[in-house]
Amino acid sequence: MKDSIGFEASSGTRTDQDRASLAGTPAPRLMRAAVLHDVARMDVRNVPRPDPGPRDVLVRVSAVGLCGTDFHIFAGHANYQTDRRGRQIPLPEAPQILGHEIAGTVMEVGREVHDLAPGDAVVLDQGLNCSSAGRDPQCEYCATGDSHQCEHYAEHGITGPPGGFADMITVPAANTVRIAGDLSPEQSALAEPLGCIVHSSEMIARARARYPLGRAGEAHGVRSILICGGGPAGLLFVQYLRNVLGYEGLLLVSEPNARRRALAERFGAETVDPSSTDIVEAIAERTKGRRAELLLECTGSGALFKQIPALVRKQATVVMYGHGHTGVELGVMNNLQFMEPTLVSPAGASGGHDATGRPLTYARALGLVESGAIDVQSLITHRYRSLDSVPAAFAGDHRLPDYVKGVVVL
Repeated sequence: MKDSIGFEASSGTRTDQDRASLAGTPAPRLMRAAVLHDVARMDVRNVPRPDPGPRDVLVRVSAVGLCGTDFHIFAGHANYQTDRRGRQIPLPEAPQILGHEIAGTVMEVGREVHDLAPGDAVVLDQGLNCSSAGRDPQCEYCATGDSHQCEHYAEHGITGPPGGFADMITVPAANTVRIAGDLSPEQSALAEPLGCIVHSSEMIARARARYPLGRAGEAHGVRSILICGGGPAGLLFVQYLRNVLGYEGLLLVSEPNARRRALAERFGAETVDPSSTDIVEAIAERTKGRRAELLLECTGSGALFKQIPALVRKQATVVMYGHGHTGVELGVMNNLQFMEPTLVSPAGASGGHDATGRPLTYARALGLVESGAIDVQSLITHRYRSLDSVPAAFAGDHRLPDYVKGVVVL
C-alpha cells in the first residue's frame, strides 16, 4: 500500500512497477530510503527515485551526518513541516526522509548544468532559496545574504523535501559545492554543521552587544565565554573560536560526558562537569565572580533556561543555538529578560552566494575542514554502513556514553 506522498509500504502488496507493467507504461525508477512515518516510527521502504530537472543534479548519497535536529524530529519534539498558514502537518499525513548533512557523488546533471559532471564529489546546501530557483529579483532575505530565511524557503530533510537518508537525492546544481581535496565523505558531510557555526558566529558579530565577539582578525570585547553542551556543535564552536576567530580569553564548556570534556580540553577549552559540580558556583569561581559575558546554548535542554540568569552577566549575549527545549513553560525566561540580554537565534548555515549562485557559508566551512583548521574526524564515533541501520541509529545510540557524532556512510 502506498501512503499519501508515494512511499511504498514494506508489505507484500502490488508496487508501482507491477501496476506499470500491467498497464504497459514505463515503470518508475525506485530507490530505498529510511522513512519517518510517525513519531519514533521509521522503516526502510522503496520510494520513487527523483529525476533531475533542467537546473538540477541527481546525487548518489555517500555520507549523512546524524544531527540533533533529526533526533528532535524523530522523537516528536519538533516538526518543521507546515502548511501555507504555518500550521504543523502531522507525520502520518506527510512522512519524511530525514538527513540534511549530506555529501555525495553527482550521477546525472540537468541539461542546463554545465559546471558539474557525473563523478564530481560534492557537499549539499539543503536549503532551497532564491538562488536555488534562479529567482530574479531575489527576496529581501536572500538579497541580504540570509538565505535560510528566504521568503520561499524549504529545506531537504527538515521542512518536507526528502533528505539524505536515501540512495539518492535531487537538488538544484546551485546547492552543491564541489569537494576539491581528498576528504572522506564522512568528513565532507560535516561541512554542514560547521557551516552552522560559521553563520552563528557571523550573527553574533552583527549583534550590537555590550560584550562583542568580532570576526576573524578583529578585536574581541568579550572576556569570558560559556558553552553549554559539549556535543558536536559545542566542540565545533570551541575550535572555531580558538582556531579561526583567534579568541584567547576564558572559554568554558559545561558537559557531563567525560569523552566530550576531553575533546573540549584538547581543542582549547576549560571544562566543568555539571553532573558532579554546582555549575553556578563553578562558573562564578572560574570568572572571578563576573559570570559569563557570552553564553552559547548548545544542548536543546529547556531546563537549562532556569539556570542561565545565574550563569551570565547583565546584558550578556545569549545564543540560542540548540533546538528542542521541551518540558518547561515560557515563564523560565522571566529572570533572563530582566537582565536585558542580547538574544541571538541563528538557524542553519545561512549566508550569501557567489557569482554562480553557490552558498558561500558551505564553501568556507568545507575549506576550513580541507585546510585542517577544524578537526571533524575526531568527533565521529559511530558509523552506520547501510540504510537498514538508520532506524536502529535513532533508537538510542546517541545516549551511549561513548557517543559524540554518528554518520551514515553508504
